Amino acid sequence: MTKLILYSLLLALGGLSWQNFSGNISPPKHFPEWVYPFDKNPLTKAKITLGRVLFYDPILSRDSSISCASCHAPFNAFAHSDHALSHGIEDSIGRRNAAALFNLAWQRQFMWDAAINHLDMQALAPIQHQDEMGESLTKVLEKLTRSKRYQQLFEQAWENQAISIPKMLKALSAFQLSLISAGSKYDKVKLGEAEFNPQEKKGYQLFKLYCNRCHQEPLFSNYQLANNGLAIDSNLMDYGHFEISKNSKDKMLFKVPSLRNLKYTIPYMHDGRFNSLREVLRHYQQAHPYISPSTDSILKKGIPLDDIQTTDLIAFLNSLNDLAFILDPKHRFPKILLQK
Repeated sequence: MTKLILYSLLLALGGLSWQNFSGNISPPKHFPEWVYPFDKNPLTKAKITLGRVLFYDPILSRDSSISCASCHAPFNAFAHSDHALSHGIEDSIGRRNAAALFNLAWQRQFMWDAAINHLDMQALAPIQHQDEMGESLTKVLEKLTRSKRYQQLFEQAWENQAISIPKMLKALSAFQLSLISAGSKYDKVKLGEAEFNPQEKKGYQLFKLYCNRCHQEPLFSNYQLANNGLAIDSNLMDYGHFEISKNSKDKMLFKVPSLRNLKYTIPYMHDGRFNSLREVLRHYQQAHPYISPSTDSILKKGIPLDDIQTTDLIAFLNSLNDLAFILDPKHRFPKILLQK
């Protein structure tokens, strides 16, 4: 049995284990080709395991109180749901909602403001940010080097090579790249294994009419930057990509998130201002002609949805929820961290 056949069977069963593979593997057959350079960082079980341990270990923060998983929990599709803005060390609060982490192999830019253009570099931002983990790379390297656990894990992942920050970053990428969400009802429909009910079918047609330009299927995002007509929060004063580019045309441009797993990633938007899909759709139903010159043209007049259509569209969006991904034990807290 070839790897591709075995892969397809596991996907259909909702139990895909990327840790069973290394080297060249194929994306889900209804997905596009991925963009991450796997030739520079091939997935191996040992590397994914190391990345998973690092992801859940608060050792990466200055006071050992915050891990990556503190803001990116598996049961929330690797986002968080108990507060609108991310929390960091010493009770600090960030300016943005923690984005969900899945299907990262298809993304070229990261963070809400697209400040990072390679997954291997992304972890540098939260590790060093004073309101998140607040740690220096020198201290991280010192702590990892002193740990017998990490000495063993790095040796297994990197064939007895010394611990280093670049290897740590690639291991974190490897674990995050293994977070593939492709087992929703929508995916089963596309694979010929299920059918939409009448309400979902109506919602699907509305989605293709009004939403698909930015939230392109099957990933349900084009992962580009867009202004969706949100007024700026007067407390946070977050102008999005403008803070990176300093180009006034980029004010209020934020990365388009995927619509997959919305059931698990409440609240919504870059600042977590909306607590339900109806609130989100109510925002898009309103005209936003004066918010900003960069506001997406389709939103300036508002999307004409009545209450029934709104319900139909939400029914379709719920078909994008991937319970198998949420419950996958391979994504959860690793027991090795409980060992002394």
